[in-house]
Amino acid sequence: MTRTHVHIRPGSLADEAEFLASVDRSRRLHHPWVQPPNTADAYRDYLSKHQDARGEVHFVWTEEPRGLVGVVNISEIVHGAFRSAYLGYYAFVPYAGHGLMKEGLALVITYAFEELKLHRLEANIQPGNRASKALVKTLGFRREGLSPRYLKINGRWRDHERWAILSEDW
Repeated sequence: MTRTHVHIRPGSLADEAEFLASVDRSRRLHHPWVQPPNTADAYRDYLSKHQDARGEVHFVWTEEPRGLVGVVNISEIVHGAFRSAYLGYYAFVPYAGHGLMKEGLALVITYAFEELKLHRLEANIQPGNRASKALVKTLGFRREGLSPRYLKINGRWRDHERWAILSEDW
């Protein structure tokens, strides 16, 4: 069994300063793919929107040295016959590109399938984001198609590829 280098836990108000500092030092990495909250008010709003039955925020942490590796959001959780949700995720500098987000995302996927009893997880990724597509592909996601002008990011409607994984494939 491989040793896990990271752990996940829900994001909280106590993480605000570290989160905002991580966002600040990761601006180049995130642009143009994602626009995370970058003020105290935006961070609190982000947490409040993801702390109900339809969404969760998971922070990925490393212990030695302690640091905030990244974020995995589970959003639009639907139970019943659908049992599905969307995943959104991003890493922070200096942890991007070291396999730590893969470990963290795998922990969240396992949690979503085993604890939340979901059947399907979907990640929508901009076509040019090769690193993100490679990440989900190594975790077993399959590309399902293209959604033109799917999300508005940095003031522009952007196309996204739909990638998904089912619980029985995990």
